Amino acid sequence: MKQLLQRVQQWLGKLSFRTGVIVLICCIPCYILSFAQMALPISTTAKSVLWFVLFGMAKSCQYGGLTILGVEGVKRLKSKFKRE
Repeated sequence: MKQLLQRVQQWLGKLSFRTGVIVLICCIPCYILSFAQMALPISTTAKSVLWFVLFGMAKSCQYGGLTILGVEGVKRLKSKFKRE
C-alpha cells in the first residue's frame, strides 16, 4: 500500500505547475457548493450526503493540487500573490 501511494505521488509530481493550479482552483466551487446546498429544500439525509460528497471532492482537489505543485510550486504561487 505504501508503494502504491508513493507511485501515485511521484506521478502527480510529474504534472505541470499549471495543472496543479487548475486542480487547486477546482476546489473552490466544490467548497461553495458543499455549503450552498444547505439552502435547498430537500431532506436532511440528502443534504448530508451531498455535503459529504462535495466536501470530499473539495478536499481531494485541494490535496491533489498541493501534491502536484509540491514545495517549490507552493513557494512560487506565494511569491506571485505577494508581488500583486
